[in-house]
Amino acid sequence: MLKKILLNQLKRLAIASFILLIAIQVIILPIFTNTAIAAEVYDIPELPAGDRTWIRDMASVLSSSTEGTIKAELDELAEKTGTQVRVLTVRRIDFGQPTQEFADQVFDKWFKTPEEKSTQTLLLVATEDHRTAIVTGDKVKLVLPDAISTSVVSETMLYPAQKSNYNQAVTDGINRLVAVLSGETDPGPPKVVEVALPQSGRNFKTAEETDGTSSTIVVVGLLIAATIIPMVTYFWFQNQS
Repeated sequence: MLKKILLNQLKRLAIASFILLIAIQVIILPIFTNTAIAAEVYDIPELPAGDRTWIRDMASVLSSSTEGTIKAELDELAEKTGTQVRVLTVRRIDFGQPTQEFADQVFDKWFKTPEEKSTQTLLLVATEDHRTAIVTGDKVKLVLPDAISTSVVSETMLYPAQKSNYNQAVTDGINRLVAVLSGETDPGPPKVVEVALPQSGRNFKTAEETDGTSSTIVVVGLLIAATIIPMVTYFWFQNQS
């Protein structure tokens, strides 16, 4: 009788452990390992006509100070020139989707007609893999040639973005855009000086890289153990009966 009660308890424990494992893998593990779900265009909020929201920081990487400074600059630019610049940050887009394609899709979602698009500029930053893109309307292109807009995202913004310094990346990109769109001389990309270090390379992982990998291994190992041990115990007792 006691063995039957014990078997029933172990069976319930094994089932509960299996359900818990599935739930943790689906819900908790992605959060623990800091893996962002890829953004889709339908995840991006609509932008009503006439809306003067210049920044959509969906990745939550910009400080309130940076946002305030940029908003003031873009307000002034819109008042003086009629040109509007929008900034969008997301954590990640699908690795199989080109950054420019995603930016184009958001641009089409926000601005429905050629007239709406003509005076608009969109800056996109995907933070997890440090990708940047820009889309400009037809009237904007008359003042901001493709060569300069490409340089803004591939040189001015990309270097600090690769260092995860998104406040600097967006601020520098906006400052350069505002200068050109205001009719000033293009200040050009920042000059990056390469500094030779005494040791040119390393064959070991950083503490952050090691901690991230180790944490994931530990969590997965504990989850597997929590599921397998009750199940093995249950089947062993059942075979003994």
